[in-house]
Amino acid sequence: MKINEFIPSSGIYSKIDSLNKEKATSSVNKSSEFQDVLKSQLDKVNEKQLESEQVTNDFIKGEDVEVHDVMIKNEEAKLSMQLAVQVRNKLLEAYQEINRMQV
Repeated sequence: MKINEFIPSSGIYSKIDSLNKEKATSSVNKSSEFQDVLKSQLDKVNEKQLESEQVTNDFIKGEDVEVHDVMIKNEEAKLSMQLAVQVRNKLLEAYQEINRMQV
């Protein structure tokens, strides 16, 4: 019984190279997308904190700000900060879990 010799075409290697390059580029794009999303969400948390501080200062100065508006802004800022801290904790926990993995 004779076994036929398999000779792959040289075009396959160039296709594999192009796929690997696309995959590397897409992973870089995904990490930058994640970074952009994370940064934008942290910017929103910062905006909530600044709004809360501004409304509180306006209330202290005696400007036309209601107490419930101050309380609402403060609670929004507090909740957004708590959420950001929890997300950070989960990301840190996942990172540590990955570092503990044996390869």
